Amino acid sequence: MNFPAELKYTKDHEWIRVEGNEAVIGITDFAQRELGDIVFVDINTIGEEVAANEIFGTIEAVKTVSDLFIPVTATVLAVNEAIDASPELVNSDPYGEGWIIRIKLNNAADVDALLTADQYKEEINA
Repeated sequence: MNFPAELKYTKDHEWIRVEGNEAVIGITDFAQRELGDIVFVDINTIGEEVAANEIFGTIEAVKTVSDLFIPVTATVLAVNEAIDASPELVNSDPYGEGWIIRIKLNNAADVDALLTADQYKEEINA
């Protein structure tokens, strides 16, 4: 499994990549493998401020639906439109074309409290 070192991770299996005062969020390679074939991503929080660890949407696989949790308090700016037409991108490229949302960070320092790649690997026993 792949866990890019430049990203931060959550115990809920999301990753975050900070880009200035914005960030991109998706689910980890581990999470997409556990879910199986992703068929739909539902994000209904565009334009809303969502508190850290709150649900910002859901992800549906063939056999299950899972909540998506935002790692830090932020405003949801955009959803990856490519995954509307091709949700399987979350499976094939979870850290690239399969990203889920772009956010505006309330406090970029909040990201420092998240897991490093090595800490996340320990969390999932990888």
